[in-house]
Amino acid sequence: MTTTTSTETTIRRILREHGRLAVDAEQLGPDADLYEAGMTSHASVNVMLALEGEFDVEFPDHMLQRNVFRSVRSIERALGELDAQ
Repeated sequence: MTTTTSTETTIRRILREHGRLAVDAEQLGPDADLYEAGMTSHASVNVMLALEGEFDVEFPDHMLQRNVFRSVRSIERALGELDAQ
């Protein structure tokens, strides 16, 4: 049995609203490549902005990399790092 955190649920909602994925964000595994699922670089910027607004954080320059937004898990990890700062 897998458990879904509220952060993961929010990330998936934001991906559904802004990620322009070719598949339902709910159907993707936590490590599925979002770019392979159809997210473009432009959509990833929209996802990042929506995440910043939702979680009241700002992604620093060193986190503005494709691998940070590659999967639900990598986004959740990045948000955890920002929360710890």
